Amino acid sequence: MGMKILNVSIDEAGYSQDEVVIHGINFDIKEGELIGLIGPNGAGKSTTIKSILGTLENVVGTIQFQDQSMRYAYIPEQPVFYEELTLWEHIQFTASICELTEQEMTERAKPLLEIFRLDDVIHQLPSTFSKGMQQKLMIILAFLTKPNLYIIDEPFVGLDPKAMNDFLRLLNEEREQGAAVLMSTHMLDTAERICDRFLLIMKGSIIAQGTLADIRNAAQVQDANLFDSFEALMERT
Repeated sequence: MGMKILNVSIDEAGYSQDEVVIHGINFDIKEGELIGLIGPNGAGKSTTIKSILGTLENVVGTIQFQDQSMRYAYIPEQPVFYEELTLWEHIQFTASICELTEQEMTERAKPLLEIFRLDDVIHQLPSTFSKGMQQKLMIILAFLTKPNLYIIDEPFVGLDPKAMNDFLRLLNEEREQGAAVLMSTHMLDTAERICDRFLLIMKGSIIAQGTLADIRNAAQVQDANLFDSFEALMERT
């Protein structure tokens, strides 16, 4: 793995000073690395992501990027769109923010639209799309920007198997170019297959982190899969 591109040290964070949701969240992400953010509903995964994105007012700690000009892309669990813009207008808007030329935008967008089979609906409104189609567009917009870091919250919800495989293949290609990934997911079998390291969060704090071998050691189980290791840790927490 390459050098660190993000260092997270959160003493505490929440939606107000009286509502601390997470505490003692400390980890880093290196170039080309895929880290799985794992935990049950309400554990603090989304709060951790929002702290990194800077959308929470109450964050005590530091979120330090390697370079302040570094670009990151966020793929939320629930797709977010401008209701009055078509699919192609969303692409144009994203490209303008990232200062892409018309040629760069077209060269990046057209293959992605073909891969995710949205090339025949580019002049339609995403608000009329299915959840899966909306999720595919969010993924396309993220890949369009070619960021240094992808922050992804439950990306597989609504995706068909082909789209899931295409997404993971493209993500791996980006990692080979040095991009890092922080991915929150409940799909532990997939996470075990694709992630380099894991952050296991329970009740707002990290109960274990590291490779699968590290998680097994923390759970005191041998040769267990990620799901069983996490279950063992949860029972002791």
